[in-house]
Amino acid sequence: MKVGIRALVGVIAAVVVISVSGAEEYDLVINNGRVMDPETRYDSIANVGISAGRIAVITQDKISGKQTIDATGHVVAPGFIDTHWHYDRPWSNKLALRDGRTSVMDLEVGTNGPYIDQWYRSRAGNSQVNYGQAVAHELARSTVLDGFEGAQDTRSAVDTRGAGTGWCCRRPTLEEANRILQVLDEGLQAGGLGIGSTVGYMRDGVSAREFFELQRLAGHYGRQVGAHFRYTPGTDTTEANGIQELLANAAALGAPALANHFNNPGYNLVHELLVRMRERGMNVWGEIYPYAAGSTALNAVFLEPEMWVETLGYKYEDTIQDVETGEWYTQETRARMIAKEPVRPVLVFKMPESAVVDWLKLPGVSLVTDGMPMLPDDDLTWDTPYDELPNTHPRGAGSYARALRLARENNIPLMQIVAMSSYNSARPLGEMGLKSMQERGRMQEGMVADITVFDPDTVTDNATYEKGTLPSTGIPYVVVNGVIVVKDYLVLKGVNPGQPIRFEPVKSRLEPITLEGWYKTYYASPIDFGGGGVPGSQPVQMGDMDIHIH
Repeated sequence: MKVGIRALVGVIAAVVVISVSGAEEYDLVINNGRVMDPETRYDSIANVGISAGRIAVITQDKISGKQTIDATGHVVAPGFIDTHWHYDRPWSNKLALRDGRTSVMDLEVGTNGPYIDQWYRSRAGNSQVNYGQAVAHELARSTVLDGFEGAQDTRSAVDTRGAGTGWCCRRPTLEEANRILQVLDEGLQAGGLGIGSTVGYMRDGVSAREFFELQRLAGHYGRQVGAHFRYTPGTDTTEANGIQELLANAAALGAPALANHFNNPGYNLVHELLVRMRERGMNVWGEIYPYAAGSTALNAVFLEPEMWVETLGYKYEDTIQDVETGEWYTQETRARMIAKEPVRPVLVFKMPESAVVDWLKLPGVSLVTDGMPMLPDDDLTWDTPYDELPNTHPRGAGSYARALRLARENNIPLMQIVAMSSYNSARPLGEMGLKSMQERGRMQEGMVADITVFDPDTVTDNATYEKGTLPSTGIPYVVVNGVIVVKDYLVLKGVNPGQPIRFEPVKSRLEPITLEGWYKTYYASPIDFGGGGVPGSQPVQMGDMDIHIH
């Protein structure tokens, strides 16, 4: 009996030890926060335990860990995901973190195909945020049509757009078109996140056939084409027409598609198109940034007088502002500046402020920044103070905090903005088989612990058009892959838990374009039912039809 009691005591002691050690095993605990999950709509005060970079438990029970965050009065949300970030640099990623973003990707421009693997390898182990890139259509055209070697990401456009006009304005031959597709295919093989196309800047050079083949290629990999579509900016009719090209191709090919920054005239129709297509099982989605003004290069094709003034009816003096100086352009000063600095950044005012609140009410839409490079950037480092960074559009610093503030001021449900900030980007990318997005954008047990903690009553943007690099406030903690990167509003130097967002490398799926292949598929056979056929009764040449990419 004594032995039995002694054994029982030992078992009880072991249970106590296990319980105590279990309470201590969490690497990080976030206590007393309002935990919000946009996928399941879970919304409750709870404690979150994190181990080995993942959410181990969400519970009302008391838990403890090696590190603790008291989130009383704060929301504990999935880390914010920005799929339209053109400037993945240490000093700009600090601003992204202060705005609550844990993952930044460029799905509109991206990286030149041959450099995709190098781009990812250069960030391994030294990024504070998760990072990813699409494969760049524009840079592939620059490589093939202008012979510009070495273009890597959006920052390279400063050079490529000044090196020639083939990238934007020349129709390729069939041989050149296949080479462009080969350059893109290199990046898709290496795990690039679909194809990014700035076709709106290349509307004269990119035919309907070329754009269709772009989507066909991405579709072979089950990935999206994200496009600054053909007629942006335009009227409410031409804007919708540009997206209809993208979506018609997607429907015909059964391929995913992303409508980049459709916060322009005609946005309500575009949103309806996207909703209706999703209802029919198609993986298509759109994104907005919460500002009335956009930003681009001064020599953008749509800012030419024939388009901007004569067709769209804008006045330069009211709509085109220099990012650096704050001065408003005239047609004459624009022409003089283009001769000296063709890709000089400008702000483009094209929508009423009242529209911003409408965009934030659109379900299923992703929130992004379209954050642009800060120029010049030769001397910038992680330590450069925020207020000494070169001016840029405030969306790069404040989009997510601004959306939360506007939602608070206009009675938009908080869960709507949390979904726009995270799940609405993770869901469609995850549906393509991108594992890293299947396990992010959600506050659920087992998911990767990318977490943003913010005060719903005080979170706000501070960046302005005059000073676009002031960090957001009201977001005291940001966790990336289970590691605290922002603590008490301070971005921690040397803490680099960011992971790559990419597909696994695969073999090529490119099917080069051939005239013979098109004839075989889309022409009726010249053989009649009797088997004899009539020689010469079917055309064998198409001349210069669109299959030539002309």
